[in-house]
Amino acid sequence: MLSVKIAPRLVIRLWAVCVLLAPAAGAAAAPPSLPAATSAFLAKFVDSDGNVNYAAIKRNPLELKGLLRRVETFDAAAAKGPDREAFYLNAYNLLVIGEVVARYPLESVQKVPGFFDKNLVSVAGEKLTLNDLEAQKLRQPYADPRVHFALVCGAKGCPRLSRAAYVGNQLDAQLTIQARKVLQDPVFVRVEAGARKVQLSQIFKWYEADFKASGKTGLPYVNQFRDAKQIPATYAVDYYAYDWALNSQK
Repeated sequence: MLSVKIAPRLVIRLWAVCVLLAPAAGAAAAPPSLPAATSAFLAKFVDSDGNVNYAAIKRNPLELKGLLRRVETFDAAAAKGPDREAFYLNAYNLLVIGEVVARYPLESVQKVPGFFDKNLVSVAGEKLTLNDLEAQKLRQPYADPRVHFALVCGAKGCPRLSRAAYVGNQLDAQLTIQARKVLQDPVFVRVEAGARKVQLSQIFKWYEADFKASGKTGLPYVNQFRDAKQIPATYAVDYYAYDWALNSQK
């Protein structure tokens, strides 16, 4: 008889606990992390060649605007080292896309006065130029030349834009994978076996000090990411002209 009297009370208590713990009806799910949301955006608007569908983003800009708002308000000071570096890498690529979309249709970012060194963008509570973002938040604090293969400045001459965002706890591996992809890309590193020469991107010329600081530059730097496709050290090295045409999908 005792168990019969207690059972209804237990049922009521369990029901009350379930009601208290259950999410409110219609409550919104937590938004995806910024890297996850960035990956979804890139996968949607960037093709396998790293070209961006600027026209489609221009027609439906809400997703990009939402990401740029999160970039603007991100608390970089509270982020750990790899998370902060990944944030600034993703922020740079998103901000370049945002600046292009704001002016699209556009033939080249070079047609925009001050695109890199005068126009200010909002990132983590600061107003910076794209050049300042690259130098002050990535090149200087981390001294890792691999960032030059992850940053994409809206031009065909850049490394191919990754379709996935950079993530703090995967960043070192992601940067190595990206460097291998870029430095084994025959469009980016142009080997002419018959002429016994290789043409490198002017990135290696512009940022030579960054590569030297890592201990290797030129061919020695390139070869460490080329696996079995090593370029003989006797090959002559030259630099091809940078292609500033917009990295847009046709």
